Amino acid sequence: MLDSIPRTESNTIRVGKKDLDQTGKKKYSKAKKVLLDKGWLFVIVGFLLGRAIILSAVSPFAVAFLATMWFLHRDKSPKIMIATMAGAFTYSFEHGVYIAVATLVFIILAGIFKNSNHQQIKIPLFVFMATVVPRLFLYSLSSQLSYYEWMLLVVEGILGTILVLIFMQSVPLISPKRYKPTLKNEEIVCMIILIASILTGTVGWELYGASIEQVLSRYFVLILAYIGGAAIGSTVGVVVGLILSLASVANIYQMSLLAFSGLLGGLLKEGKKLGVSAGLLVGTFLVGIYGESQAILPSIIESSIAIFLFLLTPGIWFKKLSRYIPGTEEHTNEQEQYLQKVRNVTAKRVEQFSEVFEALSKSFQSAESYSAEDEEEKQRETDYFLSQVTEKTCQSCFMKERCWQQQFDKTYGLMESMKNDITDDQEPNRKTVREFENHCVKSKKVIDTMKEEISYFDANRKLKKQVLESKRLVAEQLQGVSEVMDDFAKEILKEREHHEKQELQIVHALKALGIELEKLDVYRLDKGNVDIEMAVSFYDYHGEGAKLIAPVLSDILNETIVVKHEEISPFPNGYSFLAFGSAKEYTVTTGVAHAAKGGGVVSGDSYTMIELGAGKYAMAISDGMGNGERASEESEETLRLLQQILQTGIPEKVAIKSINSILALRTSDEMFATLDLAVINLHNAYVRFLKIGSTPSFIKRGDQMLKVEANNLPIGIIQEFDVDIVSEQLLAEDLLIMMSDGIFDGPKHVENTDIWLKRKIREMETDDPQEVADLLLEEVIRTRSGAIDDDMTVMVAKVKKNIPKWATVPIYEDKAQ
Repeated sequence: MLDSIPRTESNTIRVGKKDLDQTGKKKYSKAKKVLLDKGWLFVIVGFLLGRAIILSAVSPFAVAFLATMWFLHRDKSPKIMIATMAGAFTYSFEHGVYIAVATLVFIILAGIFKNSNHQQIKIPLFVFMATVVPRLFLYSLSSQLSYYEWMLLVVEGILGTILVLIFMQSVPLISPKRYKPTLKNEEIVCMIILIASILTGTVGWELYGASIEQVLSRYFVLILAYIGGAAIGSTVGVVVGLILSLASVANIYQMSLLAFSGLLGGLLKEGKKLGVSAGLLVGTFLVGIYGESQAILPSIIESSIAIFLFLLTPGIWFKKLSRYIPGTEEHTNEQEQYLQKVRNVTAKRVEQFSEVFEALSKSFQSAESYSAEDEEEKQRETDYFLSQVTEKTCQSCFMKERCWQQQFDKTYGLMESMKNDITDDQEPNRKTVREFENHCVKSKKVIDTMKEEISYFDANRKLKKQVLESKRLVAEQLQGVSEVMDDFAKEILKEREHHEKQELQIVHALKALGIELEKLDVYRLDKGNVDIEMAVSFYDYHGEGAKLIAPVLSDILNETIVVKHEEISPFPNGYSFLAFGSAKEYTVTTGVAHAAKGGGVVSGDSYTMIELGAGKYAMAISDGMGNGERASEESEETLRLLQQILQTGIPEKVAIKSINSILALRTSDEMFATLDLAVINLHNAYVRFLKIGSTPSFIKRGDQMLKVEANNLPIGIIQEFDVDIVSEQLLAEDLLIMMSDGIFDGPKHVENTDIWLKRKIREMETDDPQEVADLLLEEVIRTRSGAIDDDMTVMVAKVKKNIPKWATVPIYEDKAQ
């Protein structure tokens, strides 16, 4: 019973909060439907802008708003027209007449040019004319125009033109229909000007001594300071205060009050609504001190009413508005949700492509079940073969009915036996032939026809076998592509993981060293695949990333961490970007020596060294058959294809078969290439050898010499072959020596080159890869008295245990707590 009480209360609280949120959403939806969907909000705005006047005689707002609605929402224009004139007549009769005449002039101009192009350019000109012409007419009726009236007239026309451009940007923001709303700074300012213009229409309205325009202006400052912070709050205060001061000179000091209150409220937004409200009260008191003493109390009342309205505003309204303001949490969440959706859709499409390739692979693999070795298939082939033979021999024979109707089994059995013997490149069994001669009157003709047809039969069988092997290769290639795309889809879906414990340890550890973090992102902490990014401030950078931060991370994560990338700020105390990742357990240093036949420039041997993803290092030598430019092209093409395919992530064995298939189709004049490939795993020093027609390789481990070899034909000779993969475990300080046949078969007057090479490599006192390669090439050339009879290439790699340059910095538990 006691345990159930807290859970019940907790559940009650959660349900109550949920109900409140639902109520807020319903109120928001209802208000939106009435004000936006039915257009009543535009009617209210039009009414207030019809009343808006600045500098006691300038009213550019009404016509500018009417022109904007004419351009954007023409169906709502009649309502807006009536609302603006109604608002103008509530201010004064003369002002109502002016707005009515200005509206009439604009409607006439817009109606005349309604079918012309570039309306967005012409409408501001129409507004200028509709604003200036009526005012000029009214001024001329009263008296002769003075310079001041001419100036007001021009200013009113220019302001009307500018306001059209501002309203065209801000009115669409009232009811945005974009999926991912994002307001630019210019759009926010235009929206603020529209709000300030609307508030100008409330000048002169009072409620219990409180000015309505002051209450509403402070209310909007509170809202935007709460949503957008100090920058947006102070901007709203300045713009609204400036426009209100133009409407009423008595409000000139209100600009300072609103701007300071917006700034202070934005700074205190962490205190939620109460903090922002406190900012307005402090601003009201401070600015009120500089005014008249009798004005302080009304100003406090106005701020209190604004705060009361602000506190009554539902939270769901703030969340909806926050989505449109860059930098807010709601806007950031909106952006993240959009990016998440895009990422999920992309990953889904990649997964679908992966499934398509896998299905295609299975469809090709299913063909293997119909192998020519199956008994059923053999029988069908035999039937087809014998039908071809009998068509040329038995169809015109007078004994056809006796052989194939009365004695079918005997005839078929004898011919099948002879066919089997001929297929195996043997003469038919004499006993079978003698028995067939006694059975068939045209035995010699039948046997000769069978021998002729057997060549077509064998060719057909070979063709079928090649097709099946090709299908098997295509199936493996498609399966490899499917696996790569599936892995890519999984990488896309990997989200930033939260590792609170490690994050706290990192922050406290670096703080103890005097390094202040601006931003820390821990993306992955998998062993051997750590991914951490951070933004740090340095007054003067001296390699702290590698010397201090990486050793600290190594101690916390219990593995060697190194700097992968760094962007250092050129300014003191600027923020620098550092990216850290796992260091490989082993490193590889290489050396290569090569020489072309006869000391020429173009060698038929090609080599490459590439670092693959997932901590792998590949070394390859390709020897084109023959010498010269053609052999060089074949070997270079082999390595180019190898590098491109391996870098996609396709397994080495499938990559080799794919290259063989491509070169077998492209090769002519019996130009082939060998391939000697070694892929070293830098995490555990495990090496996989794929030797296609290449010479053996050697591993030097102290005084020991290990030989690595495999028996595979060169690439491009046959369509399908089995790739033998030889694996070895390397140790630190091991030397791996790979060579072309010019080195292995090069020594002259040496009976056993295998033993000779082992002895020469063992006797070398150096373990530098480049020096070993140079010395071995020199030794081979010396045995031939300086002659180079074939292209020679030797590649040497040394495996080393990766020892970090900087020792780890120990972080004690009490510092990380």
